[in-house]
Amino acid sequence: QVQLVESGGGSVPAGGSLRLSCSTSARIYENMCMAWFRQIPTKERDGVASIHTTNGAPQYADSVKGRFTISLDNALNTVYLQMDTLKPEDTGTYYCAARPWCGALWFRTNNWSYWGQGLQVTVDS
Repeated sequence: QVQLVESGGGSVPAGGSLRLSCSTSARIYENMCMAWFRQIPTKERDGVASIHTTNGAPQYADSVKGRFTISLDNALNTVYLQMDTLKPEDTGTYYCAARPWCGALWFRTNNWSYWGQGLQVTVDS
């Protein structure tokens, strides 16, 4: 049973924008840290951004600061990742994840309770 449902991936030229969405049930969404991870072939999956559904404090990987924005729609139990000024190096498979806390090490893949199925994002040079 899929707990996190992602949508919004695709292909865009460099400099373009995409918005990813991750929806879940109210039971999972409430009082949870929601995050987006990215995996590039031959590399580990790394955190891109995180935000807690209670305090809403976003955290970003240095590589995306100023270009990506993570946000919440509490009425829809949905977390978004707005990606602007996309670069070819942003290409990869993007995953939504959830767990009860964010923490300073949110960008590591261990201890996340739920994962989405993954979305392909391709940025053409």
